[in-house]
Amino acid sequence: MLKGFRDFMMRGNVIDMAVGVVIGAAFTGVVTGFVTAFLTPVLGVVVGAAGDFSAYKFTVASVTFPYGQFLNVLIAFFLTAAVLYFCVVLPVSKATARYLPKKPATPKRPCPECLTDIPEAARRCSACTAVVEPVLPIQVTVKG
Repeated sequence: MLKGFRDFMMRGNVIDMAVGVVIGAAFTGVVTGFVTAFLTPVLGVVVGAAGDFSAYKFTVASVTFPYGQFLNVLIAFFLTAAVLYFCVVLPVSKATARYLPKKPATPKRPCPECLTDIPEAARRCSACTAVVEPVLPIQVTVKG
């Protein structure tokens, strides 16, 4: 029983996931701190408030609805999403496109037996294993 648990814990994906969760939690603290310390007060300056909407509420039939706290959480969510997109997702996407370009797609054709797309140079279909003739490249001759 302990050997199985040890083998489970020593798998690479468990360790990678644990490291990812810890780094994600630390990064969440950084982004939340940035949003709370800088972006929320700037938003408060722009809209003419203190940046804290927790005191906002309304009353209907002697029931109080404290919607201000919801506004604070909603604003923090959108600001956090914007920071993550513009400071993490967009730069990583651009770096990936620049340093890890996509490989050109190989030309495909349908298998005559099962109509599965297969590479043009294939001699056998990977789905139905039918033998197929490869497509020969077109040769151009110039008469001169």
